[in-house]
Amino acid sequence: MTSRATTRPHARLRSSGAAPVVGTVTRGTTNPNRLRRMDRWIAATHGAELRRADAPVAVDLGYGAAPWTAVELLARLRAVAPHARVVGIEIEPARVAAARPYERDGLVFRHGGFEVPVDRRPHLIRAANVLRQYDEAEVAAVWARLCARLAPADPATGSRGGLLVEGTCDEIGRRHVWVALGPEGPRTVTFATRLGSLERPSDLAERLPKALIHRNVPGEPVHAFLRDFDRAWAAAAPYASYGARQRWIRAVRDLTADWPVTDGPVRWRQGEVTVCWEALAPRY
Repeated sequence: MTSRATTRPHARLRSSGAAPVVGTVTRGTTNPNRLRRMDRWIAATHGAELRRADAPVAVDLGYGAAPWTAVELLARLRAVAPHARVVGIEIEPARVAAARPYERDGLVFRHGGFEVPVDRRPHLIRAANVLRQYDEAEVAAVWARLCARLAPADPATGSRGGLLVEGTCDEIGRRHVWVALGPEGPRTVTFATRLGSLERPSDLAERLPKALIHRNVPGEPVHAFLRDFDRAWAAAAPYASYGARQRWIRAVRDLTADWPVTDGPVRWRQGEVTVCWEALAPRY
């Protein structure tokens, strides 16, 4: 398992020493700064949870053939949680060996997969472009396995527990859609884009995560959401004279009349919108 998937071997379980390693090996292609939108959102929405924790651990699950995304995650998290540590996990041993020279205070690399071999429950697991190679029917089990590894909620401190962020982006990170999950399961879906490159919101459909990408068909909630988003975008066309950001903000504001948008203008200005998972979850 890596974060950049195109080839899917038949094996689902590989053995490495005494412990099984769960996942599949893929191409592992990656680019610097590819996950900046996801990282920015994590820092803004999960930073307080990371600061509250004692020595919080974040996992870059399936960082690929080069360690750039793990290196960048450490820098971005430490800007909001100075004691955060990052563990980059890859299923291909050669990639772990290649990443080792980049280790530093707060950053290590380990061989592993969905079993998440870390010595304490992480407060964050980021899995970008990991599940595109898997069948839709496999997603729920992977989510459950990863959520079970997260730090638990603690009502005494107000902690909601760790966060799993799983999604897909294009090769240079201009368009990204991800699901955020806690120990209890899915919470939200976030759509994020470089607004200057967007023709219509439904352009993001090709970056839907595996749990949703095959559900973008009539009768499914995510299809209805993108349809309504396109309509709101078209209705907001007069705002384009003030820039794409103002048009996006107006379109999202109109969406809030019918859809449970969970964030506000501060995030919308970043080219983001977050919606409750229940509103977009597939109909079975």
